[in-house]
Amino acid sequence: MDMARGGALRLLAGVRDGLSLSDQAGALKALAPPDQARAARLAAEVLRHQSRADAVIGAYVSRRPSPQVADILRLATVELLQLDGAAHGVVDAAVTLTRGLGQKGQAAAGMVNAVLRKVAAHRGWTDLPPQPMPHWLRDPVAAAYGEEAARAIEAAHQAGAPLDLTPKPGAVVEGAETLPTGSLRVHGPAQVSALPGFAAGDWWVQDAAAALPVRLLDPQAGERIADLCAAPGGKTLQLAAAGAQVTAVDISPARLRRVAENLNRCALSADLVAADALEWRPDTALEAVLLDAPCSATGTIRRHPDLSFLRDGSGIPGLVDLQARLIDHALSLIRPGGRLVYAVCSLLPDEGEVQVAAALARHPGLAVETPDLPGVTPGWITAEGGLRTRPDFWADRGGMDGFFMARLRKAE
Repeated sequence: MDMARGGALRLLAGVRDGLSLSDQAGALKALAPPDQARAARLAAEVLRHQSRADAVIGAYVSRRPSPQVADILRLATVELLQLDGAAHGVVDAAVTLTRGLGQKGQAAAGMVNAVLRKVAAHRGWTDLPPQPMPHWLRDPVAAAYGEEAARAIEAAHQAGAPLDLTPKPGAVVEGAETLPTGSLRVHGPAQVSALPGFAAGDWWVQDAAAALPVRLLDPQAGERIADLCAAPGGKTLQLAAAGAQVTAVDISPARLRRVAENLNRCALSADLVAADALEWRPDTALEAVLLDAPCSATGTIRRHPDLSFLRDGSGIPGLVDLQARLIDHALSLIRPGGRLVYAVCSLLPDEGEVQVAAALARHPGLAVETPDLPGVTPGWITAEGGLRTRPDFWADRGGMDGFFMARLRKAE
């Protein structure tokens, strides 16, 4: 358990240094796989509840602790108040970890012990507001969807994300909930590789919202379709499972290797091309293109809580410019009358609704085709005719990632 706690603290220190949780595999390599998994879960929970933990801790400290001690206090507070950890074990472990920080840790151990004993008896944890979105994100989200929706999105971020699966046609997973859009949802802790059907390649991991762009594209057997910016590959697998002739293009050979592994496990095939999507061009015009463009990823904070601490919004203008260039290039790859689905896992209208409106202005004859998909409610359809999902949708089921997507039809 202390190995996992120590690993979680290394991950939190890495986030303070600007590293994402997913980029820190090396920080956990000395741990056994169960400890690695627990360390990652603990770090994510601390990030989801950091503002709440700081509010509780602040009531019992007279001065701000060092960053390392603060992380120990946050970890223990979340274990005690959110994860219902046994007070004696959690407090003792935190004191031991503090003493391990050296001379300054030895001096702080008594304070940590005293503070956490008070924290263990604290009441009102569930009444505290959830971790707020950073202002650069919250302000445009509240402006676009309203203050009530912004608070609901923050609550969804705090709740985290269940495990969603996209099945091959006819495949089932015992005990999984079938969602209205066709995805499968596994509630509670789950080891992916141990779930029924993993070895047989009956399904792959993919958030329910992330599975919608391919359903919106409506691929047909034999169609030539490019999946631009394809990794990690869930949409490539969907296209291949529909019988399309798929070319998956991604700039990262390492990420494409992950796509190849999943294709092999699921007995599906696609052509994989390591190239810049802005420069790649097929030999002949395509029936369709799926463009899941690089974006702020602000729609995925419920499963990647570190994003709120790593981004400051300064990269948004550059992303918006790149997305526009990718849309223009993708349209040039499609035959007359062909279709493009543009998608981003972003909550920001500048990357979604505004981006599509600008594309329509740049390309006379380009049209948006309004979605008509199972499980999609009218409230998800935007004024532009696109589809907008948010983390607070399906709140009673566990939410979904925030996405914008639109199907664009090229003029004949």
